[in-house]
Amino acid sequence: MHAPATRRGIWGWMLFDWAAQPFFTVVTTFIFGPYFISRMAADPAVGQAAWGYAVAAAGFVIALLSPVLGSIADQTGVRKPWIGFFAVIKIVSLSLLWFAAPGSSLFWVLAAFSMASVAAEFSIVFNDSMMPRLVSKDEIGRISNIAWGLGYLGGMIVLIFIVAFLAASPQTGKTLFGLDPLFGLDPAKGEDARVAGPISALWYFVFILPMFLFTPDGEKGLPLRAAVRRGLSELKATLGEVRQRAGIFRFLIARMIYQDGVNALLALGGGFAAAMFGWSITEIGLFGIILNVVAIFGCLAASRMDTLFGSKAVVILSLVLLFIATVGIVSTGTDYTLFGALRFSSEDNGGLFATSAEKAYLVFGILIGIAFGPVQASSRSYLARSVSAEEAGRYFGIYALAGRATSFVAPFLVASVTALSGSPRLGMAVLIAFFLAGLAILAGTPYPAVERET
Repeated sequence: MHAPATRRGIWGWMLFDWAAQPFFTVVTTFIFGPYFISRMAADPAVGQAAWGYAVAAAGFVIALLSPVLGSIADQTGVRKPWIGFFAVIKIVSLSLLWFAAPGSSLFWVLAAFSMASVAAEFSIVFNDSMMPRLVSKDEIGRISNIAWGLGYLGGMIVLIFIVAFLAASPQTGKTLFGLDPLFGLDPAKGEDARVAGPISALWYFVFILPMFLFTPDGEKGLPLRAAVRRGLSELKATLGEVRQRAGIFRFLIARMIYQDGVNALLALGGGFAAAMFGWSITEIGLFGIILNVVAIFGCLAASRMDTLFGSKAVVILSLVLLFIATVGIVSTGTDYTLFGALRFSSEDNGGLFATSAEKAYLVFGILIGIAFGPVQASSRSYLARSVSAEEAGRYFGIYALAGRATSFVAPFLVASVTALSGSPRLGMAVLIAFFLAGLAILAGTPYPAVERET
C-alpha cells in the first residue's frame, strides 16, 4: 500500500491537466481546427474530411502503442521521463503550426497536428497511471474531476486571451475588446489562429514543471531494455487476463465506443459550427469560452456526485446529455432546429450569435459543456477504483487503448459520410450511434468493475 502524496504533490499532478488542456481547447476544437477546416482547405467539406482523417490517423497510432507503453512503464516504475520525452515532441509539433498559413501544404500541417496529438495522449497514459499511488480510492473521483475542471479553466484562460487580445474581426481588424491584435498579428494571414500552436506549447512547458518538481514518481524498476521485454510479456498476459475480468472488460468495451464519439465530437464540433454559420474566430472562441465555463462547473458538480453516487452514475448521466446535445446539433440549420419542428427567422440582427438558430446551437453546446468533462474524469476514476496501484500502468495503457482502439472509426466515418454525401450534417449524425451503444453496454457493467469470472 502506498502512502498518499502530500498536498503539494497532488496539486502538481492535477496541474498536468491544466497544462495539457489548451492543446485540446484552442488547437483541436475552437481555434486552429476550425481555421483549418474553414480557411486552409478548399471548402469546408474537404476541410472537415481532411481534419477527420488526421484525427483518425493519430488515434490509430495511439491505440496501437498506448498499452505497450503502459506495460513498459509498470516495469520501469518511473513515469516522469516518459512524460518529459513526449513533452518535447508535443512542444515542437505545436510550435510548427505557426507556419500553417493559407495556401500551405495541408499534409505537413496535419502531420504536425497528428504528432502533437499522439504525444499528448501518450503523456496522459503515464500521468493517469500515477493517480492510484497518490490518493486513496475514496478520493480518486473527487481529485480526478477537480483536475479535469482545472484543465478546462486553463484551456478557457488561453482561449479568452486569444479571443480578447489576438483574434481580430476580418471586417474591422479589431479584437473583441476593440484593440489591435497584440504582436502585430495579421488576421488576413490566419496568424490569430496559427498562434494557438506556439501559445499552447509554451503553456504546456511552464505548467508541467510542478508535476516534475513536486509529485512523487514510482520507484525505479528494471532498465529500459529489460523493461521492454518484461512489459511486452506482461501486456500479452494482461490482454488475456482482462477477458477473464468480466466487469473491467465490459467497462473497457463501453468506453471504447462512447469515448470514440466524445473524441470525434470535440475534434469536429467547432469546425462544423464555423462552416454552418460562418462564424469568425471571435465567435468560435466565445462559443468555446461558454462551453469551458460550463465545463468547469460541470466538473465541480461531478466531483461531489462521484463521491456520493459513484463514477458509473456520473458517466451514464453525461452520456445521456451528450446524446441529446448531438441530436440537437445535427438537427439545427441556419433557420431551424429539431429537424424543422422549430422554425426561425433567418434575419441577422447584427452582433455575435445574431440569429435564433445560432442561439439554439448555443443551448445544445451548453449540454456538451456540462457533460464532456465528467464523462472523461469519472471514467478515469471508474477504472482507478477497479485496479491496484501495481497494475495501474498496464491497465491505464489498455484504458487508453479502449479510448483509442476504434478512435479512428468515428472521425473516419464522419469524414467519409461527409465526403460521400457532401453534407457535414449527415457526417456528424454518425456520432449519435456511438453514444447510444456505449450507454447500453455501460448500463449492465458492475461498479467498481472488479468482478472476476471463475
